[in-house]
Amino acid sequence: MFQPKIPTMPQPSGLVTPPAVIQPTTITPGMPAPAPAAAPEPSRPVVQLTPGTAFALVGAGTAVVMVVGTVLVSLLLAVAVTSTSVAVCAVVLRSLIASDAKHR
Repeated sequence: MFQPKIPTMPQPSGLVTPPAVIQPTTITPGMPAPAPAAAPEPSRPVVQLTPGTAFALVGAGTAVVMVVGTVLVSLLLAVAVTSTSVAVCAVVLRSLIASDAKHR
């Protein structure tokens, strides 16, 4: 059941001809091929930096810096508020535990 079954190759039937022999041919030089024409280089558009576009780039850069700065400052403020509230909770719990221990 678990033994592999290898298929057997059937024997060729009829006459088998050997492969044909290919005779080498000689190449006679003829007219030389013309040199390919040089393709013209595609001209890339030149970016013109006008005062209006420069002003727009400066404005966009300033806006990006302001947004990133606002996000970072708000994250820092969130961390500061969270740590302050955790510190206040720790002080209140410590005082409750200390006062509870004195009353016993």
